[in-house]
Amino acid sequence: MEASQQRVLSVLGVWYILYTHITIAFRAMLCASRRRAAERRRRFLKLISDTRHNFLLLRQRRRRQVLALLNQRRQPTVWAFSRASAFWDVTMPNFTPSDWIAHFRMSEETFSYLCSKLRPAMQKRNTNFRACVPLRKRVAIALWKLATNSEYRSIGLLFGVSTTSVCRCVQDFCKAVCKILLAEVIAFPTLQKLQEMADYFETRWGIPQCVGAIDGSHIPIIAPQGFHTDYFNRKGWHSIILQGIVDGRGMFWNVYAGQPGSLHDARVLRLSAFWDLVAHGQLHPTSTKNIEGVNVGFYVLGDSAYPLQNWLLKPFSDNGRLTAEQQMYNRKTSRARVVVENAFGRLKGRWRCLLKRNDSDVELLKYMVLTCCVLHNICESHGEEYVECDAPADEPVVANMQEVAEEGSDVREALMRHFNR
Repeated sequence: MEASQQRVLSVLGVWYILYTHITIAFRAMLCASRRRAAERRRRFLKLISDTRHNFLLLRQRRRRQVLALLNQRRQPTVWAFSRASAFWDVTMPNFTPSDWIAHFRMSEETFSYLCSKLRPAMQKRNTNFRACVPLRKRVAIALWKLATNSEYRSIGLLFGVSTTSVCRCVQDFCKAVCKILLAEVIAFPTLQKLQEMADYFETRWGIPQCVGAIDGSHIPIIAPQGFHTDYFNRKGWHSIILQGIVDGRGMFWNVYAGQPGSLHDARVLRLSAFWDLVAHGQLHPTSTKNIEGVNVGFYVLGDSAYPLQNWLLKPFSDNGRLTAEQQMYNRKTSRARVVVENAFGRLKGRWRCLLKRNDSDVELLKYMVLTCCVLHNICESHGEEYVECDAPADEPVVANMQEVAEEGSDVREALMRHFNR
C-alpha cells in the first residue's frame, strides 16, 4: 500500500515538474512573441511617422519654391504690339481737299471743328504701358466706318489699330455726338425759326404755313436672334426705321430711330416724341394764317401713310376719281414733300452704313443713325460738297387703317382752294 502511494506520488511529482517546465516555456514563448509584435508595431508606427514627416518637409519645400517663384521679379513683356499705320502717318497728311470729301465726307476744316467739339468726351490719356490712340485718329476711324460701312477688321488694318480699338472708337464717337451735338444740331425750332421755315416753303413752292416734310426710311440690319420677325419689313428684309422731319433746305430738325422695320409709318409716328410735342402745342397752333377763310397753323407734309391732322397734311387718296383741284393740290404738295426724300438720299449717300446692311448690334445702330443725321446737318450747314450718287428712295408706304381719328380736312380743303385760285 505504501509502495503504491509512493509510486503515485512519484508520478504526480514528475507530472508537476513537467507541467511547470512546460508552463514556464510557454510563457517565455508568449512573452517573446509579444515582444516581437510590439517591435513590429513600433517599427510600423515609426515608418508612418517618418513618411509623414518627409511628406511635410517636401510640401514645405515645394511651398517655399512656389513662393519664391511668385515673389521673383518677372521681366516685363510686350502686350501692345506695334502695327503698321502708313495710311495715317504717310498718306493722310498728303490728302487734297477732294480726298477729304471722298473719304471722310467733309473738309479738313469741318473735321477739325468736329474734333474740337468732341474733345471733352473723347480725349484719352497715355498710360505707363502704351500710348492712346490720338483724338483725330479716333474720329477719323469712326467717320471711315460710317462713310464706308467697311468691316472693323479692315479698318483696323488700314489705320494700324486692333479690331477692338476700332469698335471702341466707333462706339465712343457715336455716343459723344449724341451726347454733345444732337440737341444742338437737331433742335426743335423756336417760333421765330418756324416762321422762317414757313416763309422759305412759301417762297420756294408757294405753300403757306408749311414748316417741314416727314417721312420714314428703313435701315438694313442683321436680324437680332430673339426678335427677328419684328424687324422683318414689308420689302422682305430686316431693318430698323428712321423717321425724319426736314425743313425746306433738307436739314433735319426732328429725328426718331430704332423701331422695328415691321411697324407702319403711322405707328412709328404715334410712338415718337414728336407726336407728344405737337399734342402739347410745340408747333404753336395759335400762330395761324387765314387761308380761304380757315385759320391754318404750322404743319408738316407727309405721304398717304400718315393720318390726316391739322398739323400733318397728306395728299388726297388717288381712287381714280380725283377732281382737277385735288390733283393740283397733290402735285403742289408732292413737289415740296420731295425735299425729305432728297434729304434721305443725301444722308445715305454720304453715310453708307445706313445704305448697306450694318453688322453692328441694334442698340449701337440707333446711335449710329442719329450720329449720321447730326453729321448730315453739319455737312449741309458747312456747305460740304456732295459727291456720291443719291441712295434710292424707299418705296411708298401703302396707307392703312389709322390708329387715330383723322382731322384737318378743312385745312387741306382751304389749301386746295388756295392753290387753284
